[in-house]
Amino acid sequence: MFLFHINIYLHVTLTSHKLTQFSGYLHAPPPTLNRSPSASSLGSLPVPTYEFHRSMSASSMDGLLDITGPSSARSSAAPSPIPGLRYDYLEGGTPFSSTGVQQPPRGQYPGGMPPHMVAPPGSIPPPSGPMHSTSNAMPQLPGSMPPPPGSMRPPPGSMPPPPGSMPQGAGNMALPTSQMQGPPGQNMNVAGRRQYPNQSYQQVGGQMPTQPPGTMGPTVGTNLPNNQPGHIPQPMMNNLAAGVGKMNMQQSEARPLNLLQERHILPKTPIEPPKPKLSSENQKSQVNPDLFRCTLTSIPQTQSLLQKSKLPLGILIHPYKDLSHLPVIQSSVIVRCRSCRTYINPFVSFIDQRRWRCNLCFRVNDLQEEFTFDPVTRTYGDPSRRPEIRSSTIEFIAPSEYMLRPPQPAVYLFLLDVSFSSVQSGILPIFCQVLLEELDRLPGDTRTKIGFITYDNTLHFYNMQEGATRPQMMVISDIDDVFLPLPGDLLVNLNESKELVQDLLNQLPSLFENNKETRTALGPALQAAYKLLSPTGGRVTVIQSSLPTTGPGSLKSREDPNQRSSKNVANLGPATDFYKKMALDFSAQQIGADLFLFSSQYADLATLAGMAKFSAGSVYHFPGLHTNANPLQADRFEKDFRRYLTRKIGFEAVMRIRCTKGLALHTFHGNFFVRSTDLLSLPNVSPDAGYAMQMSIEDTLNDSQTACFQAALLYTSSKGERRIRVHTMCLPITGQLSEIYAGADSQAIIGLLSRMAVDKCQSSSMQDSRDAIVNVCIDSMTAFKETLPSSQTIGTLSIPYSLRLLPLYTLALLKNIAFRLGSSTKLDDRVFAMEMFKSQPLSLIMLQVYPSLYAVHNLADEGSLSEKDVDVPQPPLLGLSSEYLSRNGAFLMDTGDMMFLFVQAAISPQFCQDILDCPDYSSISESMMELPVLENPASERLRNFIGWLLGKRTVHAPLQIIRENSPKRILFLQHLVEDRTESSMSYYEYLQHLQKEVKS
Repeated sequence: MFLFHINIYLHVTLTSHKLTQFSGYLHAPPPTLNRSPSASSLGSLPVPTYEFHRSMSASSMDGLLDITGPSSARSSAAPSPIPGLRYDYLEGGTPFSSTGVQQPPRGQYPGGMPPHMVAPPGSIPPPSGPMHSTSNAMPQLPGSMPPPPGSMRPPPGSMPPPPGSMPQGAGNMALPTSQMQGPPGQNMNVAGRRQYPNQSYQQVGGQMPTQPPGTMGPTVGTNLPNNQPGHIPQPMMNNLAAGVGKMNMQQSEARPLNLLQERHILPKTPIEPPKPKLSSENQKSQVNPDLFRCTLTSIPQTQSLLQKSKLPLGILIHPYKDLSHLPVIQSSVIVRCRSCRTYINPFVSFIDQRRWRCNLCFRVNDLQEEFTFDPVTRTYGDPSRRPEIRSSTIEFIAPSEYMLRPPQPAVYLFLLDVSFSSVQSGILPIFCQVLLEELDRLPGDTRTKIGFITYDNTLHFYNMQEGATRPQMMVISDIDDVFLPLPGDLLVNLNESKELVQDLLNQLPSLFENNKETRTALGPALQAAYKLLSPTGGRVTVIQSSLPTTGPGSLKSREDPNQRSSKNVANLGPATDFYKKMALDFSAQQIGADLFLFSSQYADLATLAGMAKFSAGSVYHFPGLHTNANPLQADRFEKDFRRYLTRKIGFEAVMRIRCTKGLALHTFHGNFFVRSTDLLSLPNVSPDAGYAMQMSIEDTLNDSQTACFQAALLYTSSKGERRIRVHTMCLPITGQLSEIYAGADSQAIIGLLSRMAVDKCQSSSMQDSRDAIVNVCIDSMTAFKETLPSSQTIGTLSIPYSLRLLPLYTLALLKNIAFRLGSSTKLDDRVFAMEMFKSQPLSLIMLQVYPSLYAVHNLADEGSLSEKDVDVPQPPLLGLSSEYLSRNGAFLMDTGDMMFLFVQAAISPQFCQDILDCPDYSSISESMMELPVLENPASERLRNFIGWLLGKRTVHAPLQIIRENSPKRILFLQHLVEDRTESSMSYYEYLQHLQKEVKS
């Protein structure tokens, strides 16, 4: 033993692993030993040229955007590359044969340890081709239905499973004791298609219900005791009032609008999503569109009718969104359809108090007596009083039969880049300070664990086991063959070792402040994280400041700065599949990875983002962050990281979307991996993540007048509870093209279209993707034009009123940083914008596409909104054009992740004094990142309005003040998408281009 003068001592050499262990105050990096010898104002502009290629016919949207099939390995058709994971049992999906796989009895585990996953390593992998029933399938009883996917055939003489039970699967789901088989000869590898029995109803109790197949029963809320069994009233959608409502809808939303004459079409108030024309009872129960919405609020009856409309059909969902009101039910009875496993919801119909008809597959199910008990009034009676029937969004606390092992604890592992660039930018002090302040607010319970790995060209591990007097640092220099020193002591219980964690966070910034190493070994750090978290699962947070340049996963720069304005955008895909494979390994062990990237130089985000894409993680990008040179990005990081640490989190989650018989989901968009045809694996689920799915109509929708969609998210909360969150959406079915156009949702279409365009960029080319965006407008306008008399189409550009904003939004999408051409755009910035389109909820996507612009120099209390006893002004929305910018005004632009206060040169001195605490325009400081708190009504109004805008989102948007004559004005002006630039057309020119293409 010997003592270093820098207070680091205890040099221990382990012969088996050759690592160097140090303990002490960690005032300086310790020396290392190698495991092996080889370790290492726009003004006038020229007339632009436009390139939009009409490379396909009117059906080009289908061809260019590939709406008929998956576009990537995450699509529904891709089999899981991870062997031994029987995810299709989970949450009640289509079963496959599990012959030969033996499961331990409940509560007993091989070797005395709870299994990490459902199937241990080395078990039989799921087949990737079509799956058929095997010889040990249960024989079909005479007169009975074939066993549907998602249901279990009980053995002869046994009690049938209760409707509230579900097939079990991976993660926390218990496995059935009997084998689950599908009907003989059934192909179960159809991408995204849900299989249903041929019968529309089932004989119950020896008596056939009098209702014909596919007819809906009484609406929820009907006084059931007054209805005799078998008496089915007519659906409310058939009544006269509903018919008149549809006629009014057609007259308003489907009326033609000539965009060449009515250019100023942006409403002055925030745009509300269209409301589907449902019965009054169903409308009351409809899901919040912020959680679940469809591109078409009237579903076409046939696929040919959908193709005739030339509109994309898909759904967008924000399943884990923070909610102020969420009914939570803890009950031993979770009622589900025995056929398709749909959860009972407000849109089912009751035959009587003992039977209910599923609104997705139309099977009649028995209703348990316990379900007639109302937990609010604590009395038995009408089942429509239950919360499941009153709310389309509900959460269940899953009973014990949903679990195979105890729910995993909250486990957080932080990987910190401590190379020269990270130290110089000031990332490490911000990280440590925020984590210290929020340590007590990390989601979790008494089992919460935490760990740290720092890395440059070596890996540094930290032992903070309870009982130690100070953190111990261990350095591994052999990054080509990573191993874990003291594997059991690197993840510690946060409550038991909190003082040691705080000690480490206080020392880390000074420990590496003199580090001159520029290389980073991100790949080896991820490999170590995988080995460390595999037994439990958890979340990995990666803080990366530069391109990984050493060890496995090392990358080289692929960007040519001279080609940033090129029309041929290259290298949008990954350079290597190392990070994708790493993410798939993470996903298999219920590990999610989140990436925080800070590099001011090219860091190959297209490759690094794979670690978050396929492990259900998130990507954050703070280009050029420096605490002194770029404090704006430092402020963004501090606020976003604080939110990231304290927001709720769900672990070991899966999500499945079910839809009415005849509909099929075929392509999925977001950060996840598809384990089977329609089961999304989400090792971590975030309240800030959004998803989208494309849809097709496989069978004529004649069985019902409404189509329903249900999303079920099964997850483990940070408190260790297994929960199921269910969202159900109901939409009318129509056979009229006019009703389809009247119910089109422009914003939802853009939300889906942007995701499809990103996939097209990566699978084809940027130009093809841009053409596809334009062709959506052209095709839908052409199809709508064919429904109008020729006298109404001469010299016009007609579009349904409901789609009036679609051309404006598509032009804005073309000018977005993700898809623009002709402007100098860093490759990492472009890729990050694409990643946001794929993973963000719709509200943030729309701000990214078409930011909100307000005039704030004359805010008034008239029409203000009162919220929490604070009056919030509501200024009108302005179009994104310089024609709306008065010379003496100040304008606030909200882009989702940034806010700009653009001050014109002729602004009044009174505004400067009241708002900015400056005597006049020339003295305005652009380094100001927040408005000063001044005691006057004008200042309070603007600060209240900005605070209200920020309160409606989950990401922080720092404020940047820009004067009209500032060099930074381009940051504001580039978002005026209705104006012409050197490389893009104005909104009116774009309309003229569309008119020309529609005519041809």
